Amino acid sequence: MSAVIPIGTAAAYGNRTAPSRQVPPRPDSPVLHPVRENDDDAEVRAITRSTVQAAMEVLAGIRPVHQLARRLDPRCLAVLQHRASLIRRERARSASPTLARLHRNSVVRSVRACEVAPGIYEASAVVVDDVRARAVAVRLERSKQVWRVTELVVG
Repeated sequence: MSAVIPIGTAAAYGNRTAPSRQVPPRPDSPVLHPVRENDDDAEVRAITRSTVQAAMEVLAGIRPVHQLARRLDPRCLAVLQHRASLIRRERARSASPTLARLHRNSVVRSVRACEVAPGIYEASAVVVDDVRARAVAVRLERSKQVWRVTELVVG
């Protein structure tokens, strides 16, 4: 007795893959636009990378802190400015060669981002400088179509 093999299955083609059919879209079907989340993810990662790089340059003393005023909220900006001034004061007081190289030649190695709520992302970055590697945590919130950093923690 012979077995009946349905047409269109892999067995009907000798275990080769069945030919694919191209089905044209129906004229009344809705047009699907790309998902915006992927755009937001890429945008948040890019903003995080540039903001963290700029913050490390502020801590190194090679960038003025006011250049980050549009990206950081006022509290984050004040904390970053305070930390930069403490580093400057300690460098002036100490003759340590390690302290002199702290935050110098910083490079952002990687950035990861995760949406925790609509319009709110948390991101982390790995930064390597002349002395060590460190982690930086960032929280970004969208307000009026602009991403603002509301938390910036440099490890």
